[in-house]
Amino acid sequence: MTNNRIGIAAAALMAMSITLPATVKSQPAEVYPARNIRMIVPFPPGGSNDIMGRYFAQYLTEQLGKQVVLDNRPGADGIIGTEIVARAAPDGYTLLVASAAHAVNGGTRKLPFDPVNSFAWAAMLGLGPSVVSVHASLPVNNIKDLIAHGKANPGKLVLSTSGGYAHFTAELFHHMSGMKLIVVVYKGGFPAMLDTMAGQTQINIGALVQTIPHLKGGKLKALATTGLKRAGPTPELPTVAEAGIPGYEANNWWAVAAPAGTAAGIVNKINAESLRFLKQPDIVKRLQADGVEPDPRSPEDIRKFMPVEMAKWANVAKVANIRTQ
Repeated sequence: MTNNRIGIAAAALMAMSITLPATVKSQPAEVYPARNIRMIVPFPPGGSNDIMGRYFAQYLTEQLGKQVVLDNRPGADGIIGTEIVARAAPDGYTLLVASAAHAVNGGTRKLPFDPVNSFAWAAMLGLGPSVVSVHASLPVNNIKDLIAHGKANPGKLVLSTSGGYAHFTAELFHHMSGMKLIVVVYKGGFPAMLDTMAGQTQINIGALVQTIPHLKGGKLKALATTGLKRAGPTPELPTVAEAGIPGYEANNWWAVAAPAGTAAGIVNKINAESLRFLKQPDIVKRLQADGVEPDPRSPEDIRKFMPVEMAKWANVAKVANIRTQ
């Protein structure tokens, strides 16, 4: 009797050992996202990364049914916040809003992460120019006026900008204009612009998307945009190249990345949402009003784009003799 009971128990244990793995495998995988997502902006609030990140975060929140929360982590020209994402768990719950500053850092600095391979590139949101603007009291109305005024007052005009891409854009402008300016680098584009609006600095080069809302206040005077062609919301403004510095061109861009190793299914889901985001008529209208052209790309296309951008800014650093710390 006892032997029969032992045999039955052993048979039951064997059955469990055989059927248990099958039961585990049959359980459904976690549907992404199952909880809120943190989207890190490696610059202060108010700048172009912050604005573009908020647009996309709001859309994702509505579409995915989970809160996408922006987390501003400024410092070291965007490196501090970017490193947080590079070292985060590759589970899709920590994302990065990257921009041209990422490629500038990758092409000109030794970084604590690989600027391309430490990330799973998920979405490209758009590209857009910066704008050269001056304090309203400065007696200039165009780029040629500014260059003449700057050359007549060497070392007296202060140009405010943020780090990374914006710093390189400003230094390239400084180099190609022939003026002797004092270039002051701020922790973010918005603080840099505010000091020009307050008259603490005389010139600002910042993203058009962050500058447009403040051009009607009378404290800033826009002179030119930095792209290859005139920007849609400001067709009256010439490009810097048109206005007096032939060959000058600089465009910013904004992308979203996850840590390397993030599952392809999650990356593809974010990419698919970005493609839908950039097809919404109201969103396209809003972006274009801010001077941003939608630029949908696949994850593979974004990955190929990064080394090309890094090489471009490395060359700018060499030509303009820009030194990074």
